[in-house]
Amino acid sequence: MQNCRIDFPLLQRTYKNTPLAFFDGPGGTQTPRQVITAISDYYKQSNANTHGHFITSKETDKVIARARDRMAIFLNASSPDCISFGANMTTLNYFLSKALVRIFKAGDEVVITELDHEANRAPWLAMQNNGIVIREVKLKRDGALDYEDFKSKITVKTKLVAMGMASNALGTVNDFRAVRKWTNEIGAYLLLDAVHYAPHFTIDVQDIDVDFLLCSAYKFYGPHVGILYSKYGLLDKLPTDCLRTQDQNAPYKIETGTLNHAALAGVTAAIDYIASVSSGADLRSQLVESMKLISDHEHQLADKLYSGLQDIKRIKIFGLPLIKDEHTPTIAFLMEGIKAADVCKYLAEQAICTWDGHYYAIRAIEVLRLSELGGLTRVGMSLYNTEDEVNRLLSALKDLSSSL
Repeated sequence: MQNCRIDFPLLQRTYKNTPLAFFDGPGGTQTPRQVITAISDYYKQSNANTHGHFITSKETDKVIARARDRMAIFLNASSPDCISFGANMTTLNYFLSKALVRIFKAGDEVVITELDHEANRAPWLAMQNNGIVIREVKLKRDGALDYEDFKSKITVKTKLVAMGMASNALGTVNDFRAVRKWTNEIGAYLLLDAVHYAPHFTIDVQDIDVDFLLCSAYKFYGPHVGILYSKYGLLDKLPTDCLRTQDQNAPYKIETGTLNHAALAGVTAAIDYIASVSSGADLRSQLVESMKLISDHEHQLADKLYSGLQDIKRIKIFGLPLIKDEHTPTIAFLMEGIKAADVCKYLAEQAICTWDGHYYAIRAIEVLRLSELGGLTRVGMSLYNTEDEVNRLLSALKDLSSSL
């Protein structure tokens, strides 16, 4: 992956004459030149609104269609009509929840988890105002969901289970396949938040048999665009908020207002960039192989970091052991005697970018009783990170620990 670094302009930036090391990928990855160029070229060549008879408008229609097609291949959706776009995942999830609450009735149940990002909790918690019962799956101290509790929370009254594929706070990969089996047994919808999972693992929505899945392009080297996958034909059945001037069919009927056309050109470029990491007979094959190579690289670095952190005094790692299929290449830790924000401030002065706090997974931080400590320090690996950067990070943390 070392060769790919030349594609990311911001990796050339320095702070105090030291190259910046970006371990902030879980909050948003850096963007390759190919994506930046695609966005810029749209404004230079095709900047127009949709459905006009003139050339630039027709080109914009093609930009949107191409982005749907690429995302369908990326997720292995059965049709581009399964792919809707929005400002971000949170907004799309709120729109979806407002549609679903209209077909649910008082006393129906929705299951959420304590581990999830608030974007996959708040829209469903709001349903309580309509008499919907929200049942919450417990988070265990080791960073995994309590699956006995999970299964017990799914009843004949359950209409929807909303859960993350992986935790953006702790890196835990959840057993969404088991949950799909349980929801199928009682005919409930399954919605998956794939925002933290999609940058690190291949997704096959048909194999998972998921009803709804959400992700964000800016987490996998693209621009700020939210993506909603809906199983073919399902969105057409939902009473979404939609202007009468909007196409009343999927995938358009949940897309309120004008889309960010330039950003959608960037989404296509981001997926093409991921595919370019490998070769294959077709785009889907390329993407599957590329994601494997990226994941292997990221987990190799994460393993090195995980091992090194265990040797540093005062550091406590939170979450499950770093096993590839059970954990993303994201590590969260606490350093005794110093708050996470101060750890990150120290690292920032060493030109190392990391995150602190709750990362919007605030309920998980509360359950782990970490709120008063300022949450955790989070480090994530992306395809452009290197072993030298991991060594820099470990060295800086050793120096900080020794100074306390």
